[in-house]
This record gives sequence, structure tokens and C-alpha cells, in this order.
Amino acid sequence: MKAAEAREMSVADLRDRIQVEKGNLETMKINHAISPLEDTSKFKKTRKDIALMITILAEKEKLN
Repeated sequence: MKAAEAREMSVADLRDRIQVEKGNLETMKINHAISPLEDTSKFKKTRKDIALMITILAEKEKLN
């Protein structure tokens, strides 16, 4: 996800998307423990996306 995409989202959409991505990350971790993923860089990308969305959410909440 790019920052521009996240900035276009509403506060409620960002909150929902953050929860979904956190769930996806947990699922990936569990699946990786059972059978290793081929592309482990997905962990880093997902964590980075979550952090980006949390940062933008904080900015939006601060402005309102």
C-alpha cells in the first residue's frame, strides 16, 4: 500500500483495514510455523503497511 492510497481512505476504513491486516499477519505467522512460506518478505511488507496506516490514522485523528 502506498501512502497516497491510505490518505484517501476515511478514518473508519483505516481502522477496519488495520484490523484486517493484523489478522492477516497473525494468520501468516501461524501458517509459517506449520509449513514455511516461500516468500518471508511478506512479513516485513505487512508490518510496514500496518505501521503506515497507523501513522496516517494518527495524523487524521489529530487534525479532527
